[in-house]
Amino acid sequence: MQVSVAHRPPNTAVLVLRGSLDIDTAASLKANLSRLVERPAPRVVVDVAGLDFCDSMGVGVLVTAHGRAQERGGWVRLAAPSGFLRRLLETLGLTDYLQVFADVDAALAD
Repeated sequence: MQVSVAHRPPNTAVLVLRGSLDIDTAASLKANLSRLVERPAPRVVVDVAGLDFCDSMGVGVLVTAHGRAQERGGWVRLAAPSGFLRRLLETLGLTDYLQVFADVDAALAD
């Protein structure tokens, strides 16, 4: 999995994921997200449009990061999930917890 980060004011990061998010790559995402959500009132958009696979380990990392961000007065939002990922989140009942947006611009709009 490839991860890149772009910072946008105010205090917002866009994390772009490409490839497979699974048991082998979840630790890399966790490390990147942990740094971002430890800031005061973190705002993180995770662009998942480039993911071709995501398993429960990857979903767990996203949920945990969102919880940490909320504890600090912020959030983690998902942008542009594939149909598969959207259905997975819906099946797991996570769409009420993790906000999902059509694209990065929509996720950044407040």
